[in-house]
Amino acid sequence: MSPDTGPLSTGPLSTATSEFPARAPQGLKVSFEFSPPKTEAAERVLWETVTRLTPLQPTFFSVTYGAGGSTRQRTHETVARLKSETGIDAAAHLTCVAATQGEIDDVARAYWDAGIRHIVALRGDPPSGMGGKYSPHPGGYANAAALVAGLKKIGNFQISIAGYPEKHPDSADAKADLENLKRKVDAGADRCITQFFFEADDFLRFRDHAAAAGVHVPIVPGIMPVSNFQGIAKIAALCESKVPAWLAELFQGLDDDVETRRMIAATVAGDLCRRLRDEGVDQFHFYTLNRADLTFAICHLLGVRPK
Repeated sequence: MSPDTGPLSTGPLSTATSEFPARAPQGLKVSFEFSPPKTEAAERVLWETVTRLTPLQPTFFSVTYGAGGSTRQRTHETVARLKSETGIDAAAHLTCVAATQGEIDDVARAYWDAGIRHIVALRGDPPSGMGGKYSPHPGGYANAAALVAGLKKIGNFQISIAGYPEKHPDSADAKADLENLKRKVDAGADRCITQFFFEADDFLRFRDHAAAAGVHVPIVPGIMPVSNFQGIAKIAALCESKVPAWLAELFQGLDDDVETRRMIAATVAGDLCRRLRDEGVDQFHFYTLNRADLTFAICHLLGVRPK
């Protein structure tokens, strides 16, 4: 795990409006992740979010896949509807968990037949959820690299994979983690999307080390706006991501102040994106949690606005 480098060099709340462009720099791209809704109310919220974010012309939407493939059908339905109703590329998450190679291949073929050509290929969390011990399913794909290779045999999918600026918790060390990343790329992956992080230097260090290890595909930062600090801290602990002390301090005493938390969340994430943009990053992937407001605000700060 990378050493603690302290707050962003400009300070966590120092972003001035004048530092953001009036319009997006040429070539700046964004994409958005959603989860398949479980209830009718959640479905309404999701499609309100999609309606708000679609005019930003994202490169793609992605839809998650529950632990153990528990949302397989809902993921498929959501991806198909996104593509048909918005015309924007939609990517389906697919994991190795709780299924044989044949079963996973059947899911991939169903996506291909439905016109879905983009897969986010992941090893996946164990059925017990994050933090549990992972073991390959008997007759299944052993890992994400094997899954990528299997998908490429089925069709010429565009394949995104995961990367970990602070290493995956199951990797022995950062070197082993980078070796695993390279295996996924060598198997045919087209893009790496990172786990969320809060220090720009952690991403930049990871990007440089990946390039030195021979990883020559785009590495896209995964951005998680923090409005519920306790929830994010819990997830970060499970995936061994660092939560800086300065970030915890910003949210201290705001448990019952939703509006202030959201303003701080947009400012902190916007500052992080601005720093990365200044270091040459031209793609951002937002974990929206099926809500539009924070992601829309951050995109606006970056100059990504409805045409």
